[in-house]
This record gives sequence, structure tokens and C-alpha cells, in this order.
Amino acid sequence: MFTGIVEERGVVREVSSARLEIGCRTVTADAELGASIAVNGCCLTVVGRSEEHLAFDLSEETLRRTSFSRLSEGDPVNLERPLTLASRLGGHLVQGHVDGVGQVTVFERDETGGAWLTVRAPSDLGRYLVEKGSVTVDGVSLTVAARDGDLLSVALIPHTLDVTTLGATRLGDPVNLEVDVIAKYVEALMDGRHA
Repeated sequence: MFTGIVEERGVVREVSSARLEIGCRTVTADAELGASIAVNGCCLTVVGRSEEHLAFDLSEETLRRTSFSRLSEGDPVNLERPLTLASRLGGHLVQGHVDGVGQVTVFERDETGGAWLTVRAPSDLGRYLVEKGSVTVDGVSLTVAARDGDLLSVALIPHTLDVTTLGATRLGDPVNLEVDVIAKYVEALMDGRHA
């Protein structure tokens, strides 16, 4: 489990259809082989490491469900280590299981140094998105400020823009989305009542 509070921006050193290598320093501190790390919101297993990088194997399923197939050498990525039982839950409960890839349709900076971000979510995710509810965009825990059909909008503060990849967002960019896990469990329980 994660919180959606990004600890570090890493840089892609190498990417292929089977492997992702990221240059980073903070999350390597206690990332042993087999550890989980959220990379742009996707939980991956560490298969190689040094003090300055982490390596991960990528499955076809991961490439199909995430924006990783569009990553290139030099691209920044959001990184987060998993929760411990002593951790504060600063964001919301995030599994690191990407539900779909959205597309940025609006990115407008405002006079306060923040920005308004609108993403078109896959149509099957719309039912899980509620105003003032939680959503994870590229591993960042955010609050849905507005929703219109498959469009979700969030307000980004200057700090979020500075410490995550969202500060370099461009129109058309793909972003990994994870909806609130509680909504998915409630839906499954309600469906079970009628089975």
C-alpha cells in the first residue's frame, strides 16, 4: 500500500519492453531486491539496485495497463516507497494497481503558481470518480475538484508542481489513473447482494 505522496522524482535511464531502470537516490536507501516501489503510481518489484538506480522487470500486462510503453530515456517519473505500520497516511490508500490510462485535455497555470489539470479518464472509470473524492494521477494523491462525464479536474498547488512530474504536464500526455479502492469494494459488495 502507498499514500500517493511522492518522495522523489526519478529519471528513466533505460526502458525496453521488458525492463525499466530509473536513476534515483532517496528511494534506494532501503529498497532491497524484491521490495515494492510505486513508479508513476504503478507498484513494481525491485530486481536490481545500486545507490543511484533501481531496476524493474515489466510484464506485458503492466505495459498494456499503464503509460510505461510511452516512456523514454530522460523522462521524469514519480517514486514512492510503500507504507509501514508507523507511517502517516498523508494522501489516501493507494494500491499501486493502475486502473487505466487517461489523457490530459487541460493544463492551465494560474496567477498563484498553481494549475488546473483536466484528464479524460477511460469511460469505465467514470462511475468511481466523485467530486471531493480521491484519485491518483501518475502516483500523486489528488482530490477531484470537478467531474463532467469522463472528465475529471484537479487543482494543483505550487508544491505539487515542483516536486512531482505534474509540473511538466503537456496537453495530450498519458497519465496513469487509480481510482479510490473503497469505491471498487463497495461496488463489488453491492453487486454481491444481487447475485
